[in-house]
Amino acid sequence: MGRIVVIGAGLGAMATAARLAVAGHTVTVYERGSTYGGAVGRFAREGFAFDTGPGLLHLPAVYRDLFVKTGKKPLEECVGLSQVDPAARHVFADGTRVDLPNASRAGTAAALDAALGAGAGERWSDFLVRAREAWDRTRRPLLEEPQPADPKPLAREPYPALKAGLLRRPTTTLAQVGARELAEPRLAALLDAYAWSYGFDPAKAPASAVVLPYMEQTFGSWYVAGGMRALADAVYERCRERRVEFVFGTAVTEVVEEAGRAVGVALEDGRTVPADHVVSGIPVPALHADQLVGWEGSEEWARHQVLGTSRVTVHLALRGAREEDAAHRTVVHGEGGRPTVTVLRPDDPALRPDAEHEAVTVTATVPAHPARDWEEYAGLMVEAADRAVPGLAGRLLWRHVRTPDDVRADTGTAEVPGPALAGAGGALLPAANVSPVPGLYFAGGWSHPGGGLAHAGMSGALVAGLIVEGAGFRGSR
Repeated sequence: MGRIVVIGAGLGAMATAARLAVAGHTVTVYERGSTYGGAVGRFAREGFAFDTGPGLLHLPAVYRDLFVKTGKKPLEECVGLSQVDPAARHVFADGTRVDLPNASRAGTAAALDAALGAGAGERWSDFLVRAREAWDRTRRPLLEEPQPADPKPLAREPYPALKAGLLRRPTTTLAQVGARELAEPRLAALLDAYAWSYGFDPAKAPASAVVLPYMEQTFGSWYVAGGMRALADAVYERCRERRVEFVFGTAVTEVVEEAGRAVGVALEDGRTVPADHVVSGIPVPALHADQLVGWEGSEEWARHQVLGTSRVTVHLALRGAREEDAAHRTVVHGEGGRPTVTVLRPDDPALRPDAEHEAVTVTATVPAHPARDWEEYAGLMVEAADRAVPGLAGRLLWRHVRTPDDVRADTGTAEVPGPALAGAGGALLPAANVSPVPGLYFAGGWSHPGGGLAHAGMSGALVAGLIVEGAGFRGSR
């Protein structure tokens, strides 16, 4: 068995570390910050607590598998896990509201018919049938298998879009899918909202982004008691049980290479740590920008310099109890210059001082590198959130704003990666788990299969498989 060095202590990196430790490797994680979790952080003040990253979990089977493969206690014995129902409440620009049930195709169709008119549910259901085709065509290569050496087949659009117009023009973007196939502005806005929530502009996202609503509405949305930070705590504890060593407050300054292969890392204190394999869990752009590896001239790097999107998050401390019919998640669609925002209102005593207060998180997707007044923008977000939280303005005790600069401080880059998507000429395929430098592997949201809690966990399984089984590893079946 070998010595493994892991750079960074995000969820993908820790998932890799736990699996490799179970396989008998000696694993050490070096994290420049003072804690683990990466983007899955927590902000606490005056008895209120908030997730600073993702607020919901999709595809919990990924973490169930991690806990089954790395110890005796299953995931549900380590964290409280519950389905969110309704999965989301949508408040459209015209004031229409609809509650979408969790993982119920028939229930969703009925809710859409009731809110948007007869036929809306059928159109959405027909669309999801086509979305399933895209899911079935891409699920294994995008989620469960290492990225193929030749990813060109994934550059082709897998969504069987309906043809439109006399010339039968092809549908190339998600926005076009909504306009041509859903035939109802609010249904199109519903589809767009899924793209924005994952950091994609629907006008630019490929049609294959239809897999995002399909995934959520098929497998459901889940909440971890105590917030998503509790999931990071559980994965960290599992790593410690498997004798993974963590070294915090210690930055890696270089991936050491000999004869063209990664053989260890150099630390900021001048030490060099030898390793048989190095796993980088930090963002690929940060890995390159900080000159930790010397492959800036490669074609591989050029594919990962495209600027993406980031998040602005506003944490709201409110006086007054949460009303009984409040939705855990409400998407307030943009109008009149206000952005589309996601409002999270978990009914969780661990996040508030007492039953007479409430902790609310409001999030919006923004360009990663804009120059703007974030406090002013946060004000627009809170105005939008007022449509989801009755009497919000009068209940507000204080607010805390997290900007793209805070995202950069936590993760090394302001951008928040989205999940891998087929189509778009391959532009939305992340870095392969096997890096251009032999012996160096990529795990986490900036590597295959992309961003998100579930995807980060999948990257850990893929990297561990590639190291343990070698180049012949083809994924789990």
